[in-house]
Amino acid sequence: MSDTIKVSTMAEMAASGETPEILFWVGCSGSFDDRAKKITRAIVRILNHVNIKFAILGMEESCTGDPAKRAGNEFLFQMQAMQNITTLNNYSIKKIVTGCPHCFNTIKNEYPQLGGQYEVIHHTQLVQELINEGKLKVEGGEFKGKKIVYHDPCYLGRANDVYEAPRDVIKSLDVDLVEMKRSKAKGLCCGAGGAQMFKEAEKGSKEVNVERAEEALAENPDVIAVGCPFCNTMMTDGVKHFNKEDKTKVLDVAELVVKANNL
Repeated sequence: MSDTIKVSTMAEMAASGETPEILFWVGCSGSFDDRAKKITRAIVRILNHVNIKFAILGMEESCTGDPAKRAGNEFLFQMQAMQNITTLNNYSIKKIVTGCPHCFNTIKNEYPQLGGQYEVIHHTQLVQELINEGKLKVEGGEFKGKKIVYHDPCYLGRANDVYEAPRDVIKSLDVDLVEMKRSKAKGLCCGAGGAQMFKEAEKGSKEVNVERAEEALAENPDVIAVGCPFCNTMMTDGVKHFNKEDKTKVLDVAELVVKANNL
């Protein structure tokens, strides 16, 4: 599979008089982090496979403002949000899919107060819809029968009550899905939320991601599945802390679907 994928921008579509069904909001991690770019490609492969007409903002996409807001800089958040809302509204965007729960939560719940009203879905919700509608046929492939633990991203789970969509997608791969002691509404943060991703940890006896990875590894899984690029980074680092990266892989739900079905 080639890593070169051509994706249209909103500007290109607008110039040719076309309107996409959906805008794919890539997010900062999905755009710039080498590991998260693989998740971006996986989502694009799924969208292309089912022939959904979609576009990205490309260079017109800016940070949603989530890290600024969580860090307490409301002024910077509103500046960043207004810039994005102006761009989205200029293109008359109605529906947005994103692979980042932080972007998902911010655009869905915080942009409306500033004039940004959109239907926003997480990529695991879209994949679940596609499977339910029969538009996406999935098999377990290399993951069939494997033991998979799913880690709930805070801004997908506890903040927005999206628990079943990612689990339903994983179950469709004919795997052994096991739950950690703390899951769903009682899930534990990976340690990256609230802009913690971008600062050094404060003094303490243990890193949050090490605690969470230990909990996941206690189930002896083949894969720790995640639905957030921040969680992916933190859980990967946690697995490396215990030198278990050869035994346990950390993969996004979209990557599981793509790898299992050779999309």
